[in-house]
Amino acid sequence: MTATDVLVVGLGPTGLGAAWRLDALGHPDWIACEAAPLAGGLAGSEVDEHGFTWDYGGHVQFSHYAYFDALMDDLLGEDGWYHHDRESWVWVRGRFVPYPFQLNVHRLPEDDTARAVAGLVSAARRASEGGPPPADFGAWIDAAFGPGIGEIFMRPYNTKVWAREPERMAWHWIGDRVATVDLPRVVENVRLNRDDVSWGPNNRFRFPRRGGTGAIWRTLGDRLATRHPSRLQFGRRLAALDTAARRATFDDGTVIGYERLLSTIAVDQLTRLSDLAPALGPALEDLEYSSTHVIGVGLHGQAPEALAGKCWMYFPEDDCPFYRVTHFSHYSPHNVADAATQWSLMAEVAESPHRPLRRADVVADTVDGMLATGLVADRAAVHHTWHRRLERGYPIPSLHRDRALARVLPAFEARGVRSRGRFGAWKYEVSNQDHSFAQGVEAVDAWLSGADEETLHHPDRVNARRPAPLKDRRA
Repeated sequence: MTATDVLVVGLGPTGLGAAWRLDALGHPDWIACEAAPLAGGLAGSEVDEHGFTWDYGGHVQFSHYAYFDALMDDLLGEDGWYHHDRESWVWVRGRFVPYPFQLNVHRLPEDDTARAVAGLVSAARRASEGGPPPADFGAWIDAAFGPGIGEIFMRPYNTKVWAREPERMAWHWIGDRVATVDLPRVVENVRLNRDDVSWGPNNRFRFPRRGGTGAIWRTLGDRLATRHPSRLQFGRRLAALDTAARRATFDDGTVIGYERLLSTIAVDQLTRLSDLAPALGPALEDLEYSSTHVIGVGLHGQAPEALAGKCWMYFPEDDCPFYRVTHFSHYSPHNVADAATQWSLMAEVAESPHRPLRRADVVADTVDGMLATGLVADRAAVHHTWHRRLERGYPIPSLHRDRALARVLPAFEARGVRSRGRFGAWKYEVSNQDHSFAQGVEAVDAWLSGADEETLHHPDRVNARRPAPLKDRRA
């Protein structure tokens, strides 16, 4: 049996964050194991047989952490990035409306604009009268936006993206994930017929020139493996965890004893693999997730002018299965084999037991949806398609998620195990790449210096931070 002080399980952004911090601090005794042959996890990318690059979802790089930004600069260098001003749009009522939708309702048909504004006015009036907090996310939508925006966009879109009704979800996670309402600003935008697109933490972002998002994490994994060839161990999947004896058994029969373990696999899977399963099993019923189908559509020719500058688009209506489409070749021309004659779109479709779909038809339905919404003018423009299903797409902020986490996470921590990351901590509100990386960093700091895990314990505080804009940091 091998023994180590710190054992890291999983080398997605969270595990890499932990390994990066252990390396930076010169900690002498740690091992990191990953089931796949490469680092990256859900932030990975791949190149298909036609030479097109695809991400495992619509990833972009922006950050709430100066050290994360500095690492991104270092990993790919000044010339390793394209920088973009965000253009995100909502396709609704046969037209594109700039995001945030609620600030741009003047783009809707006249009757819908009137409904949206009337709903906002009634919601503001009810808010001024006070009352109990919303019982769920659906009630929050109604309270914040009223029936107009709720019916036109917020309810259908969120049902699509989460693959369940909003009433099945809590609302305390929202923070900066959903733009709230500034009624005077909305009214003034309608009066002036003015677009308003400045909201959001990612209004300027960057993307790797080559290799997709996965290039970032492969580069970091390679750097750490070069420095510590025996510490990073790939092709090794956790099979059983004895938290009482502090021993991890892997699928190749390897046993590693540890003093402290950082797990980045899904906490429900971790629980079922561990000796804590009998005690914690019932709590797992409160943890819900959706699956994601990522469908890449390679296209002949060039993107039409109407799409040329758009980054990603939201689709709340029923004329397509996807909730979001990314103009992926806009992020980098190297995402296609020949930028002079090809371009690409990447769609995401959600699935859950509450909103099942016909998996065999999801690719064909996606192409049909792109035709129906005008993203693709003609079926003959389709060069080829690519498809990956991610069993775990989003950790759902379900009604009783926090109850489950309050039971499960401390039980592991009492045995020297911290479960962190997108599905390790199961907090959607801090599950972007920068958040996930930070959870790994902060777990190490908590062990070695007693520092607070700010990202896990204070999501609102972290998400309120706005680092210097990318263009300023490059100056």
